[in-house]
Formats: sequence, C-alpha cells, structure tokens
Amino acid sequence: MPDAITTFFDAWGMTDADARLSAIAAAFGNAATYADPRTDAPLRGPDAVAAYVAMFAQSAPGAVAEVTHTDTRDGVTRANIAFKMPGGMEQTGQYFVECGADGLISRMVGFVGTGTPS
Repeated sequence: MPDAITTFFDAWGMTDADARLSAIAAAFGNAATYADPRTDAPLRGPDAVAAYVAMFAQSAPGAVAEVTHTDTRDGVTRANIAFKMPGGMEQTGQYFVECGADGLISRMVGFVGTGTPS
C-alpha cells in the first residue's frame, strides 16, 4: 500500500500535467475517491484528483509533498505528509487510505495536521 501512497504524493510536486496525471493514474483506481478539508465533496477517479492536485502545483510553485510516516492496521494505512513550500514553510496533513486487491488507492481521506492537539 505505501508504494501507491508515495507515488500519489510525489505527483503533488510535478510541474508537467501529463506526468502528474500518469503518476496519479498509477496510484488511484478508476472509481477511487479522495477528500480533504479543501474539497467540497469527495472527488472520484484519477482525472478529478489530478485536476485538484494541479491547483496545488499552480498555487504553490516548487512545493512538494513528502510522505514522512505510514502505518497500516486492518487494511487502512495512516500516512503523515509534509507539504514543503519554497522558503521553508511547511504544513502537515494526515491521510487515511484504503487500497484494493490491485494495490491501487480506492479511498483516501485527509485531515489538516496530524491529530495532535495544538
């Protein structure tokens, strides 16, 4: 499971739209859903998710998303992500991920921060 997660978050730093879509399609199943605090509703499929990730790439040029930790329990992987912006600013997020038998992401739900009280 973590391979698809890493492939997906590597795509966040890609500037080439075709390469970004290809990476996301390699990680996400066609019927997969993605949601985070900035989506109005879950996004479905690689095309919709790639369009969403493109907004990040456009609004934060040079930024990358790095998987800093994963652990899995009962078929759900928890992934901590560091969104690193040029100039040193960093934000964290935590994602809960389910994958199908094919190893592709079938559902991903993200939260701001890592669940620790501020």
